[in-house]
Formats: sequence, structure tokens, C-alpha cells
Amino acid sequence: MRLYFDPRQLLHAPAVELHNGSFCAYAETPQRVESILRAIGPTDLPGDFGEGPILAVHDSDYVAFLKSAHARWQQAGRPGDAIPYVWPVVHRRQIALSRIDALLGRYSFDATTPIAERTWDALYANAQTAVAAAQTVLDGESAAFALCRPPGHHCGRDYYGGYCHLNVAAIAAQRARDRGVERVAILDIDYHHGNGTQDIFWERGDVFYASLHADPASDYPFYWGHADEAGVGQGAGANLNLPLPQGTSVDAFRAAQADALESIARFAPGLLVISFGADTWEGDPISHFKLSTSDYALLAADIAACGWPTVIVMEGGYAVDALGENVAAFLSGF
Repeated sequence: MRLYFDPRQLLHAPAVELHNGSFCAYAETPQRVESILRAIGPTDLPGDFGEGPILAVHDSDYVAFLKSAHARWQQAGRPGDAIPYVWPVVHRRQIALSRIDALLGRYSFDATTPIAERTWDALYANAQTAVAAAQTVLDGESAAFALCRPPGHHCGRDYYGGYCHLNVAAIAAQRARDRGVERVAILDIDYHHGNGTQDIFWERGDVFYASLHADPASDYPFYWGHADEAGVGQGAGANLNLPLPQGTSVDAFRAAQADALESIARFAPGLLVISFGADTWEGDPISHFKLSTSDYALLAADIAACGWPTVIVMEGGYAVDALGENVAAFLSGF
């Protein structure tokens, strides 16, 4: 399996986030990647595919905002990382805004996702990593792994949050569509629902999105991921949410994954993108499932047995010391 990573992804290094009412150390640290690299060994550098694959998924004004946000924050005399503090109530004015404070609120949905000085450089490299893995599979490999950091599945076409700024799984899926794959499926097995991925493909029937995640009645992101959300218009029936209770262990998770794989099989994709999060591990500091390290190989083998060309994109996982071993176990199933 080809493994891709770009060291520029380490340049995104915010100091703090707002969590549970107070500022604390940023959980999505560069050390996450370092743990994974120690466990999986050498990786390949991605090529440079330009901004085209990014703009195929994300709004151009939003991308321009990401590029300029930190510089504008500094120009306004603000120290440190750019963190939003005000958001528009639903249906309130969101156009003709120029002050950075307003734009941060316009384009974000939480305060856990700062924009640091080198964030855009890391995001650009992150997107190239996802595209490189997708292109490798399109060129004939059975599977490829994109060590993406920061994660991506919480950000939509024109918004960020949940540590995510560019939706790398959506970028990989769209790359496949743009290169002639008629139907693409995304299987999201991160602890949290991929609300951004769902939103991006909500009205489309060419990309099937299936997600196993913690029940949003009790867990972030709360406002998305409920079982009755199935898509609309051409996307009706192309969205499958399988929320699970806190404390879920491998038997229940594996059964839900089997249901998702059956639905994906009926969709008959030409390529599968996996949004893989290891925050389902039993010791993750911000999550509440009970998967063990050895469970990941089993879950991955179930997916691999389906035989679809597969792009694996890294999402969450915040138990840094165990993260590399958990990722390596998942990849071993392929």
C-alpha cells in the first residue's frame, strides 16, 4: 500500500482551543502525526496538483478567507492564533462583511479550530496528500493511505470547525468523480459525525455517504448525524447515518459497519473513500467508544473483503501515545 504524507502539514500548530468553557492546549497537535509515522514507517511525498481539487469542493471566497485570515488577524492588532468569538444567528446577515472578527464567525461553527500563522501552508499540503492517494488508486493500485492532518470531515463547502478546515475525504472523492468514476462511496468511521462531508454531498446522488458515529443526542457535533438524515433531491437515499451509544464495543460497531457496507454494495461504487478516525479507541481522551487496538485490523479486513478500490484518509484520534499503533493495526487489515 502506498502511504502519503507531506511534512508541511506539521506547520499548523495552534496553541490553544476553547473547550468546555475554558482555553486549553490544542488537542489536534503535530505530535499525532509523529506517533503515526513512527508506527507505519516511510511515506511518499505527494505531488502538487494545484488548487483545482480544492476549489472543486470548496467555495472560492472561503478558500481566499483561509489564505488571508491570520494575516488579517495580525493586521487588526491581535496576538496569537485567530479564534472566532461571535457567530450569526441562523438567517442573519452573512454578506458584505470585511472585519476579520465577523469573517471568522461567518466561516466557522465553533471555537475549537484556530487559524495559525502557517495554517494555510499545512492545509494546502494536506489536500495534495489526499489527492495523491486518490490518484494512486485511480491509476490502478487497490488501496492507498493519505496521512492527512489536520482532519477534514467536519468542514463543509464554505465553513470550518471541529479541527477541520478543508474536507480531504470530499476532495479525494471529487477527484475520483472528476476522473471518470461514476459512483463514489465514503465510509466515515470516526467517533464524531462528518457533518461537513454530509453537507457537501447532501443533494447529490453520485456520492454515497455512510457514517458510524456517536449519537449526536449526546455528542458533538449535535446538529447533524441523526438517523433520519437521508439526503434530499438527487441525494435522497444517498446518506446513511448509523448513530451509536457511548460505550459501544467492537461487536456492535462491526455489526453497524456491516450494515453500512451492505448499503454501499447496493450503491455499487467504483471507488471507496474511508474517513478513518482512531478516536473510537477505548482510551481516547475526548471520545467514549470501547474499541481495542486489535479490533481495527478486524474492521479493516471486513472492508477490504468487499474488494473496492479504496482511499483511506486520516481523520481523528487524540490518544497520541497509542495513535500510531492503532493506525498501523487498521492499515494491516488491507
